[in-house]
Amino acid sequence: MTYSVLLPVFISFGVSAVLGPVVIPFLRRMKASQTVRSEGPKSHLQKNGTPTMGGILFLAGLCAACIPFIGQYPQILPVLFLTLGFGMVGFGDDFVKVVLKRSMGLSPLQKLLGQLVVTAVFAGYVTCVLGLGLSMRIPFQPGKLLDFGSWNLPVLFFIVLGTVNGTNFTDGLDGLAGSVTLLVSVFFSAVAIGEGSGLAPVACAVAGGLLGFLLFNVHPASVFMGDTGSLALGGFVAGMAYMLHMPLFIPIVGFVYMAEVLSVILQVGYFKLSGGKRLFRMTPLHHHFELGGWPETKIVAGFSIITALLCLLGFAAL
Repeated sequence: MTYSVLLPVFISFGVSAVLGPVVIPFLRRMKASQTVRSEGPKSHLQKNGTPTMGGILFLAGLCAACIPFIGQYPQILPVLFLTLGFGMVGFGDDFVKVVLKRSMGLSPLQKLLGQLVVTAVFAGYVTCVLGLGLSMRIPFQPGKLLDFGSWNLPVLFFIVLGTVNGTNFTDGLDGLAGSVTLLVSVFFSAVAIGEGSGLAPVACAVAGGLLGFLLFNVHPASVFMGDTGSLALGGFVAGMAYMLHMPLFIPIVGFVYMAEVLSVILQVGYFKLSGGKRLFRMTPLHHHFELGGWPETKIVAGFSIITALLCLLGFAAL
């Protein structure tokens, strides 16, 4: 057990940390740089030119750490697939935006189709190949499960896509998505270890990879994860949740993701209904606090502390 817990952490961390000084200059030479929107917070304009697509650092670490364990722990394959699958969708979007210089990236339809295909393959493998049921544990109700019956697959698509895009919205400040997801990955690692589910290697590898990535992504960031990283992290969270029958725990431990995406939905809805009024200074939610005078580091620390406390609540909910 110690072997399957510690080794993935150290391998993934090592690969991510070692690749950083190699990959970041390469991304800079490719001019794979972030272009900050002029309508965003003015403080972000100084980030123009920072390399993006840095998610490949922790994804490389994840692959290197998981490959030795696939034979012994085949349960990690669906999570690994969902993580890398969404990472590939994000990579395609980043590549079109920053390398081919098409500012909009993939079209919304292309991105949605990519996400639907990845989710469908995951759902098919989990249900048809593994024969895993899609019932969900009910928080604070030990031993009780919620089963939507014929609605299980539509609910899966809704939860997976919602989680992935919520994680994507969270990636807007130096170290924010990485720090929050690091804590969530530690939560899932502890659950996987405690239950002997065989999923510990992939969860621990994500934690290690993010530790290595954050060496370069904390404020002031020398690289951004891009959609390559943020979509992949959303896939990881959703994949772990489903493999552990814990999708209903995502609103608890992933509350920050949910708050970020809901802030956007509420802002757009209220703006249309009220004839131009706003609920928040700017969305996603972290920008609201930025425009209120909070420095990036304080927002990242605050959101991380909230996530840490909610992960403890998640353990209590088991």
